[in-house]
Amino acid sequence: MSEYFKDIPVIAYGGADSRDPLTFKWYDADAEVEGKPMREHLRFASSYWHTMRNELTDPFGVGTALTPWDDGSNTLENAERRAEVFFEFLQKIGIDYYCFHDRDIAPEGETIDDTNANLKHMSLVLERLQQSSGKRLLWGTACLFVHPRYVHGAATSPSVDVFAHAAAQVRRAIDATHRLGGSGYVFWGGREGYDTLLNTDMARELDHLAVFLRMAVDYKHRIGFEGVFYLEPKPREPTTHQYDFDAATCLNFLREHHLLDDFALNIETNHATLAGHSMEHELEVAAAAGALGSIDANMGHPNLGWDTDHFPTDLSLATAVMRIVLRMGGLAPGGLNFDAKRRRGSFEPVDLFHSHIAGMDTLARGLRIAAAIRADGRVGTMLRERYESWDTDLGRAIAGGDCTLESLEDHARQAGEPTPHSGREELLHSILNDLM
Repeated sequence: MSEYFKDIPVIAYGGADSRDPLTFKWYDADAEVEGKPMREHLRFASSYWHTMRNELTDPFGVGTALTPWDDGSNTLENAERRAEVFFEFLQKIGIDYYCFHDRDIAPEGETIDDTNANLKHMSLVLERLQQSSGKRLLWGTACLFVHPRYVHGAATSPSVDVFAHAAAQVRRAIDATHRLGGSGYVFWGGREGYDTLLNTDMARELDHLAVFLRMAVDYKHRIGFEGVFYLEPKPREPTTHQYDFDAATCLNFLREHHLLDDFALNIETNHATLAGHSMEHELEVAAAAGALGSIDANMGHPNLGWDTDHFPTDLSLATAVMRIVLRMGGLAPGGLNFDAKRRRGSFEPVDLFHSHIAGMDTLARGLRIAAAIRADGRVGTMLRERYESWDTDLGRAIAGGDCTLESLEDHARQAGEPTPHSGREELLHSILNDLM
């Protein structure tokens, strides 16, 4: 096998004082945090689409990415070469997992059978590379948004023939994920939504989406795929409104259609931003429902209202994310997938390493700080004390459904006017800043 990153070493841990840009300052894969190695807490994954297929175009310019290994052809030979480059990258950056769209790894053919054959061929290539490297597939998914047939959606298309094509494609993408031992499979409705309600039967489209997902669940069980099915929220772009708007919307849809037991959520930071939420909010909503499965680790630009997919470099955000992950006891079988792309001006191959190092170090440092916050105990104590009245006999009776409006009126009359207590918001932020 050729070496495509000859001048780049295996990225090692150099410590916080290192000035070598090709070392980790905070991510020490085998260092233990709360009794578990960092690599197990973080379960980093690299996205095949951004790492190997993103040409770094934007609406005003052609791609700038320098990819000397890619001849630009839509051949299996070129696809195989990309895969070899990708696994060399994973080996040198020290990332254990990866994620893919079916059309990222294998070219589409002239017919469905040609396309299926291409995907099966590349699945065997990836299987061989996994076996030789020890790398693993975190999750796979189907690209149901690029091809012109999906202009009006896939599972929510007004055309039954498009729906059938989408079903066929998802079947084979699940097959590939199953063959490669994927821990999960993601459904992301890139065009499952609408641009105008004037030509949209929303109720019918949502029913069709539920039917689609039920068929996928049935197929999963029939082939013995044990990975987790994830639904990924995103509010808009490219459509005006997408049906998987945010975590709460997805959970409501799954409950309404009796699918909640079959799905968890894959939450992306930039999608949370587009929905008008913080990532912390979206994670809390999913976690509260027992449905937080995996995370797409990126961030948006605060002044740009679209999906910019920056690498995560905000330490406060990373700390907030890792506090929730630690509280859950980890994300496994999910992980932290870098659904993130280099900036258009960061176009050299070495920038693939710089960008991932930045993201990995930020989240690793956030993990260390989150653990320090938990060990310090003040934030957790203040949170518990704020709700201590709910731990009284009365609080437990109310929560258990053993009170009535009449009995609570009697209690309020006897207790008199309550005395509010400060939320200590600024003190809490001060404690966090001290520990950071």
